[in-house]
Amino acid sequence: MKTPVFIIDENKLRHNCEILDAVRREADCKILLAQKAYSAYATYPLISRYLDGTTASGLYEARLGKEYFGGETHVYNPAFKPDDFAEILRYADHITFNSVSQLDRYADVARAAGKSIGLRVNPECSTQSGHEIYDPCAPFSRLGVPAAQLTDDAADRLDGLHFHTLCEQNSDDLETTLDAFCDKFGKYLGDMKWVNFGGGHHITRADYDIPRLIRCIRRIKEYGCEVYLEPGEAVVLNAGTLVAEVLDVVHNGMDIAVLDASAACHMPDVIEMPYRPPIEGAYAKTGTHEDSGAGEGYEKFSDAADPGEKACTVRLAGATCLAGDITGDWSFDRPLTAGDRIVFGDMALYTMVKTNTFNGTPLPDIALRTSSGKLTLLRTFGYDDFRNRL
Repeated sequence: MKTPVFIIDENKLRHNCEILDAVRREADCKILLAQKAYSAYATYPLISRYLDGTTASGLYEARLGKEYFGGETHVYNPAFKPDDFAEILRYADHITFNSVSQLDRYADVARAAGKSIGLRVNPECSTQSGHEIYDPCAPFSRLGVPAAQLTDDAADRLDGLHFHTLCEQNSDDLETTLDAFCDKFGKYLGDMKWVNFGGGHHITRADYDIPRLIRCIRRIKEYGCEVYLEPGEAVVLNAGTLVAEVLDVVHNGMDIAVLDASAACHMPDVIEMPYRPPIEGAYAKTGTHEDSGAGEGYEKFSDAADPGEKACTVRLAGATCLAGDITGDWSFDRPLTAGDRIVFGDMALYTMVKTNTFNGTPLPDIALRTSSGKLTLLRTFGYDDFRNRL
């Protein structure tokens, strides 16, 4: 197994899907995969056994979901391109608009094509803490229609309302948001066929309050509305790793291990959010034929800890020319050396969908560890993938 490589764990993916399926059944709601977080379609046959369909942010995701996942296809975009919209109608079942002007422009043709029509609304209720870049309710947000701008005439043309305000949050924040949503938009709910709670629900996290989520869903169902949730992260939380190899170790005030995996190219949320990924361990080549999380013939020699907790503190960085291509600082039981491997955890979400080839950096392979433990290569990338983007 060459590095860098994303490895999707089928057993962990199934575990998450089983939790989501239990919520669907108990709450009598529908749950969709948000492809913006994860769109490794080779695993869609597994996920589609448990979920009701997919959500898309535009034409390409809509087509992918319809062709490889099936079920319902929901499409939302802050502003649809006229040239794309006719083709989107071929794939979408639900279309959600971001503004009254977009509703005015496209709703009639969408309705004539038999599509369900929704509008994204802004409850103007921020529950984010420290991640303003992901707060759709921040001042001057372009995402969603505030209550003051939603007219009765526009509401009469809708089948449903959509809000999406959460990011990696628990159901107490959903409950707070739902209070604001009902206060501002509750007068329309009796005429709606559905309400979409959006994504950002960390349902498969160990401390997530599922009973509270179910109460929130049932609250809206009392209006006679179908309820949709569209998690992305929750579907693949902790279901993937990124295996990287140490290429060199330099010293400038501290040890800096240069990896063949780049924060800027392969896990950009490390820089954008910012985000500190978990590390499952550091591995060394042993010459044996045993298969570990780092590949055949590697054995873990250290867990990762915060800087200073273990004997050797190391900065992990990428091999690009970007000075800030740094994943973070960790400590290990011994110094890292060239040839060692690092296994980053929780690498299925917002990684493969965001990778880029800055500096001509190769994209990581994508592999699947099946329920039997067999490692299957799903996708490799080469020079043509870099060249053909430009």
